[in-house]
Amino acid sequence: MRVLFATIPEKSHLFCMTPLAWAMRAAGHEVRVASCVELVDVIARTGMTAVATGRNDGISEAMTANRQSQEEWEAAGWNELDPAKLTYASELERIQLAAYGSAMYNEPMIDEMIEFARFWRPDLVVWDPLTYAGPLVAGAVGAAHARSLCFADVWVMKRQLFRKLSEEVPADLRRDPLAEWLGGRAAELGGAYTEEFATGQLTLDPLPDSLAIDTEARRTPVRFVPYNGPAVVPDWLRTPPGRTRICMSLGASNTERYGGDYVPKGDILEVLAELDAEVVAALLPRQVAELGPMPDNVRVVESVPLHALLPSCSLLIHHGGFGSYANALVYGVPQLTVTTPVADQLYRGAGLEEQGAGLLLPHDRATPEAVYERVSRILSDPAFRHHADRLRGEATSRPTPAETVPVLEQLVRDRRTAPWRA
Repeated sequence: MRVLFATIPEKSHLFCMTPLAWAMRAAGHEVRVASCVELVDVIARTGMTAVATGRNDGISEAMTANRQSQEEWEAAGWNELDPAKLTYASELERIQLAAYGSAMYNEPMIDEMIEFARFWRPDLVVWDPLTYAGPLVAGAVGAAHARSLCFADVWVMKRQLFRKLSEEVPADLRRDPLAEWLGGRAAELGGAYTEEFATGQLTLDPLPDSLAIDTEARRTPVRFVPYNGPAVVPDWLRTPPGRTRICMSLGASNTERYGGDYVPKGDILEVLAELDAEVVAALLPRQVAELGPMPDNVRVVESVPLHALLPSCSLLIHHGGFGSYANALVYGVPQLTVTTPVADQLYRGAGLEEQGAGLLLPHDRATPEAVYERVSRILSDPAFRHHADRLRGEATSRPTPAETVPVLEQLVRDRRTAPWRA
């Protein structure tokens, strides 16, 4: 069959889906990966065949111009799932902001992605959870479609809670900005909005059950397989470390999209150097350029692959991104999450803390001294490693991408339909 993977132009989202794309191709299926032109070179370097669908070169400028959104916009955080703490007005604002942001990501590629799909005729569309072009494309050609998570599923749980809150509001005052946007787009193609636009016909969930969110969406487990882009193992990783090794990785999105990190990385590295440990700062070239001279036991490296580095580490300090978090999960490495409240990052950091596999430190309290204290606590208490190993067992016991292929083949047999007709 033919399988179209669809993603917004974000490397971290693409990388989470890449092992499944490999598995589909290895099983004999034709695979294409579609995104904006800005991502096609990155897609091609994964070994997949890329399809350029639209241009979105203004997204970074828009996010940099709204850098404070991660810190100050309550509606940008999706971490609170306690119904007693939510109101219809606050959740409406959150969904409205999400619909606006999702449209910024998706609108530039929807039309060209549909045009390509009508030419290529995929049987299945696998889409990143923020790539709402996916279900639109699937409807336009009658393909089955599945959503591949690279978050905890706060998006669907929030929608469930929002729909319940909506019942308390008079019908003529209710709004659903996501359904309005996608419903309008579907109507142009002869379709109509359903909640499968938000959930997929099937959701592929890589999180261990201890950390996942049990929504009403139909879900199937899949193992997270680390992929961090093309990689070469550096010489210094070919021998075991002589002492405890700590990794600090702040990801790419904050630097590339928001114009910089949200924590004082140089000051943090200097205070961590006081530990009897090797501190590896795995950073982007731009992040490296922002640092001054570092102590001898701080190794600053540019873009070292986490899947090669983490097996030798006793701790990962990171910014809350799913890629860093999930890499550490599958290698059983305790984590210190130092993050802004954007998306689901506080939720996942709190989940690790509740499971005893790490600690959470909101970025506005992340002084070098606070980071040092928590790092010392994790390294001195073997319970953190024990619980990280337990979660590793859960994460790696989930079906591999190869074992998930038959599930998706069955989805196509069950859910392939006639294309929408305008």
